[in-house]
Formats: sequence, structure tokens, C-alpha cells
Amino acid sequence: MNDDVRNIVLGLVASGISAAAGWFVRTQLWRRQLRRKQAFFGLPGGSECLLVVNQDPAASGWGVARHDAFALLELAALIKECGAHTDIVVHDAARQGIGVRTEFCVGGPVSNRRTEAHLRSLLPGVTVNTGNGGPDGGAITVGGETYRMDKGTAEYVLLARLRGPGGSRPVFLASGQRSVTNQAAIRYLARHHARLARRHGLDGTFCLLLKVVSSDAYGPDMVELVADVTEAATAV
Repeated sequence: MNDDVRNIVLGLVASGISAAAGWFVRTQLWRRQLRRKQAFFGLPGGSECLLVVNQDPAASGWGVARHDAFALLELAALIKECGAHTDIVVHDAARQGIGVRTEFCVGGPVSNRRTEAHLRSLLPGVTVNTGNGGPDGGAITVGGETYRMDKGTAEYVLLARLRGPGGSRPVFLASGQRSVTNQAAIRYLARHHARLARRHGLDGTFCLLLKVVSSDAYGPDMVELVADVTEAATAV
């Protein structure tokens, strides 16, 4: 074997070793990220979770608002990525304690009775005006501040990761003033779960107030973090 052939062979071997090492590192990194994601959402592979569907208050019969349906689809994709399974339940048919299974609850207290119960038991420091009329309709009050909806321009939603007494699995709550804000909160959760895990811990509790800006023009994509209201929201 002359020097040229030997150099080619050595180059091919080195390239193969580098490719294998790169594949191994990427695989280990992906697995680590998946494990952290599963831990944050309380969704180990093969587990089951509860997806609580709200009722569109504007519908004459039973129905789900368009943006709430989109939020559910985004949650379904997230759950599938974790290798978990979904049990979809209508809000007024959910009969399960907190922490039995990971729960995703979509919609404010007007459209979701389960949300109403969670606010009362887990976020007693939050008040939502459930009246339909007037400037205070749907207003969220927490920490002594009231956040009123300016439809299509500035709307608010609570995004929370909660735990009940002795519960082993978390409850994720998206309680917004409109269905588009619910979708915005779920999209924010899906996009920023790694950052939220770093800030609050893989097993942490938090309640964030988000502002959806110009939803008439930008839909659920323009979201601002107004405040971390965990302390005020959980205060008895």
C-alpha cells in the first residue's frame, strides 16, 4: 500500500469515526432533551394524560371555538412527542382528582367548569369577571391589578403549571379572555417549555400573565410576558 492509498484510507476511517461520534452526541443530546421535556410535562413514555375540552359559549349547541381547537391540536402534537397517550374529556364530564394524571385544561371559567374549579382551589388569588357585558367583562384581577380586555388589540391569559395537595402529576392551565388567547398560551408553553423548566424547575409551580397583542392582525403569535404572578395567584 503506497502513501497515497494509506492516506485515503486513514481519511475515510477518520471521517467515519467523526460521523459516528457526531451521531452519538446528537442522539444523547436528543434523549436528554426528551427526558427533560417528559419530566417537565409529567409525561413519561407510555403514560396517559387528560385533555379537558371547553365549550364555546357562543355556540347554540355543543361546540369548540376554532382557536381552542387549534390549541388542542398543538397539545396533541406535544403529547405525542413525549410518547404519551391522550384521554380527551369534555369539561363538565371530567371526574378526576388533581395529580392522578397530567392534565391540560384549556379555556376560561366561562367556557370550562374544570378551569373554574382549578382557579378556586389552586389559584385563589385570581378573580375573573365572568360577566359578558361592560368594560370589565372577562377582566382578570390578580395582585391588586385588573387586566381588562381590549378586543383584538390587547387581551390577557393566565398560563399555569400547578400541583394539588399530594398530587404527583401537574395540571397545565390556559385560562384566557378569548379562545385566541388560549391558543397563544399553549403555543407559548410549547415554544418556551425548556426556558420555563430552567427558570421554575422541572417540577416547579408557576402562574404567568401573558398579553396577546393585536390578535386581529397577528393571531396568537404576538405574546408578551406581563408578569410572573405565582405568589399573588396562589395566596389564600
